[in-house]
Order: sequence, then structure tokens, then C-alpha cells
Amino acid sequence: MARPAQVTQPDGRVELVDSSAIAGSRFYNPELAPVPIERRRWTTYNYFALWMGMAHNIPSYTLASSLIILGMNWVQAFLTITLGNLIVLVPMLFNSHAGTKYGIPFPVFARAFYGVRGANLAALLRAFIACAWFGIQTWVGGEALFVIIGKLAGDGWTGAGKIGDQPWTLWLCFALFWVVQMLIIWRGMEAIRRFENWTAPLVSIGFLILLIYVVVKAGGFGPILSEPSKLGWGSQFWTTFFPSLMAMIAFWSTLSLNMPDFTRFGGGQRQQVKGQILGLPTTMSFIAIVAILTTSGATALYGDDDKLWDPAYLASKFSSPVLVVVALIALVLATVSANLAANVVSPSYDFSNAFPRKITFAVGGLITGVIGVLIQPWRLISDPGVYIFTWLGFYGGVLAAIAGVLIAGYWSVLRTRLNLADLYKDGGGAYWFKGGWNWRAIVATVVGAVLGVGGAYGGPFPTGGLIPFLKPLYDFSWVVGLIAAFLVYLALSISTKEEATSAADSSSRLGAAAVDG
Repeated sequence: MARPAQVTQPDGRVELVDSSAIAGSRFYNPELAPVPIERRRWTTYNYFALWMGMAHNIPSYTLASSLIILGMNWVQAFLTITLGNLIVLVPMLFNSHAGTKYGIPFPVFARAFYGVRGANLAALLRAFIACAWFGIQTWVGGEALFVIIGKLAGDGWTGAGKIGDQPWTLWLCFALFWVVQMLIIWRGMEAIRRFENWTAPLVSIGFLILLIYVVVKAGGFGPILSEPSKLGWGSQFWTTFFPSLMAMIAFWSTLSLNMPDFTRFGGGQRQQVKGQILGLPTTMSFIAIVAILTTSGATALYGDDDKLWDPAYLASKFSSPVLVVVALIALVLATVSANLAANVVSPSYDFSNAFPRKITFAVGGLITGVIGVLIQPWRLISDPGVYIFTWLGFYGGVLAAIAGVLIAGYWSVLRTRLNLADLYKDGGGAYWFKGGWNWRAIVATVVGAVLGVGGAYGGPFPTGGLIPFLKPLYDFSWVVGLIAAFLVYLALSISTKEEATSAADSSSRLGAAAVDG
């Protein structure tokens, strides 16, 4: 039987002309299939709006505000966050390229390097992190809703009887917030795109209201900007800076893997690159400076209150109910927008990739929602130290190893050439390797992850580190994981060059009708 033809468009994007030959594969379903060229119509604004929607949310705010609670001044915190976003943008753009060129989501892209079956390892690691993030976003969104209703309903709402150390009314808001998101994701990717477009210009309002209120109460920016650093600029600052920087990078390391889930709909490489460069650094810098100034001002107003990093808690201290309601409604919209794009789309594809014939995109989203509750997100976000150094630092190092494999494989080994049909082939294709697994990618991922996070310390980890001699590396977990996995995968692939480049060789034999750009 003839191999299904893939054709390269003048702008370099590739599509599979006829997918009927692979439609019967157990590794295929319509949602994982390459997006046809006519459906790839996301513009620069769509990607800018996507990033505005994903970045302007309560956890992004708390990420910045927590650095103030940890002792940084506004300059140190802003520097840490901005540098982290610029660094993580690089692997994000590297991995985004394949989505736009081939119209494939992240788990299908990973098949080219981990194997058609082995890709589930990378995809499910990413998926479970997203489930936890979905739970965190849903919890903080529920908290904001709880405060809004409390301002309108009074003490009877906020002082309701407790279940598990929290008012039952807070659990109700958490559940309501969960249901609303599930209803949107059930309608699919197009519903998410439309939601992002109309919420993007609005989500900044709530944060600006918080900032303006605090600045006015504090008597202008002077008292806020003059707040000194508790860490200084000596060794105490640098020992906090590097793990904090890794946490800032880790915050978006999830998207550095699964941006193909969005760029597969791109109208071209220029659109997605411009949209992301305009979107990520600018929107995150904006929310960072707003959060930093607001928290610095709140500290000056209310003293050393460890909960001032939480905007819902901070808003509850305001005297004007109207102000609180308007601000938090905007924050709720922002959080829904971010959660759908950043934490539901990816695991929906990832779970669908594990069982393509049984799990649709919508069912994958429902699974995400359920796991997001079971993981008890209220515990993960209860303390800024645990949030930054334990949660973000650890998973960032693990996901960095996967990113290292993808970048090495796509850019250095295969030189951006993929065979679309073989990504879905049930046995015998270029990406089947040994039983559907590529041992090189597994070894590289394990080595990168162990070197990156093997020395984890603090929180639930031993003070001396899980693996004591690796403890010094943990403060640089993301960088170590990425570089180690990149180098190991590249070395192993070069040592067995014929097999590692079989995908590129096979695509060159497709014939004149199947040009692979």
C-alpha cells in the first residue's frame, strides 16, 4: 500500500493529504490528527490574546507577590521574574515550531523521539502537572468567588460552619468554579479560542483596581518603591535568587513543552513567533510589576502579614464592597481564561494520546478536572516557600529534561524533518523503534531529571537533599535538567546515527508528490 502523501506549502507548513490510510490505527483519532491547512488560522493577535489570558491570573500574581513576602524588594522581584520569562521563551519557541509546521499536538510530536508508545511517558508526566495546576487555579478562583459573595452576603457566608478547616461555603465556590470550566472545555478548542479573545482585554482590570487602591491608601508610589529589601544584595539574596529564578522558569516550563497544542492552529511561523514574543514577556512583566507594587504597598499598609501575597485575601481587607466585587470578578474571569488554556488543553490531548480510541478531548478535560481535585491543591499553595522552592522547583527540573530531549531530537538530530504518517503507525514505522519505545529518550530523560532534582531539599525533602552530593545542583534544577538531557540524547543518537535519523531518511523516499520541508 502506498504511503500517505504529505505536502509542503510555500510557507513551509506541511499537511497530510489523505489520512484514511492511518485512520484505522489505534494511535489515531481525529483530535490528534494533523490539522488541515484550511483550519490553521490563528493570527498574531490570537497568540497575544492567548498569552494575556494565560498570564493574567491569580497564580501569576501570587508568583510575583510571593517574592516580596520572601524578602525581595520590587527591583529584585521584577528582575527575577522578567529574566525567568525571557529564558523560558527560548525552548518554548523551539518546540512551538513543530506544531505550526506539521499541525500536530505535543504528545504526537513527542512520538518522534520517545516512540509511538513511549511518548505517553512524556505526555502523562506533563498531564499530571497540569492537573495539579488546574486544581490550584480552580482553588484560588473559588477563593475569589467566596470573597465576592462574602462582601455581598455578609458574615453569615464567610463565617459558615467548617469542613476540613475551611467554611463549607468556600468548598461550594470551589465546586461551582470547577463546573463552569468543565462546561466550557466540553465545547472544545474553538470555544476556548473565542473565550480567550474576548476576556483578554478585560483581565487586567481587577489587578489595576487592586494596585490603584493600595497606591492611594499608601500615599503614592514613594512609600512603596522605598521599601527596602530584607535580603540585601549579598549572599543572602543570591541564595534566594537562583532557586527563585528556576521557579519562575518552571512556572511556564509546562507550556514550553505543549505549545504545539496551540501552534498547530497557527497561520504560519511568523504569526505564532510574533504573538508569543509580544505576549509572554510583556504580559508577565505587566502582571509582575502590578503584583510587586501592590504587595509592597500592602506590606507598608498592613504590616508583615504572610497572607498578603494572596489577592483574594488582600481584597477582603478593603472597605469598599463595590471595589472588591469589581476587582475580583475580573480576577475570576482571568483565572478561568488561564486555566482553560494552560491547564486543560494539554492534559486533554495527553490523556487522549494514551487511549486514542476511548478518550476524546472533552473526556480528557473531565479527567483533568477530577484529578485536579484529588491532588488537594489547597495544600500546594498554602505556603509561598513550598509553592516556589518545592512545587515549582521540583517539577521544573523534571519537565526540563523532556524539553531537552525534544529540542535535541527535532533540531539537531532530525533537522525539523518528520514523517507525519509514521507518527500514527501501529508498528513498523520510523518512530516505532523497539516495541514503540526509544530507549535513548528514556535514558536521557532519567539522567536529566535525576541530575536536576535528585538533590531536592526543603519542604517534604531531607535537609541534606534526596541525593546529598546532588544538592548543589537543585538550585539550578531547570537549567541542569535541560542541558543534561539535551547532551545525553544527542550523544546517544549520534552513536547510533543510522537508526536515529531513520525518520529523515524515510521522508526523503516519499516521492515527488510528498515534499517534506
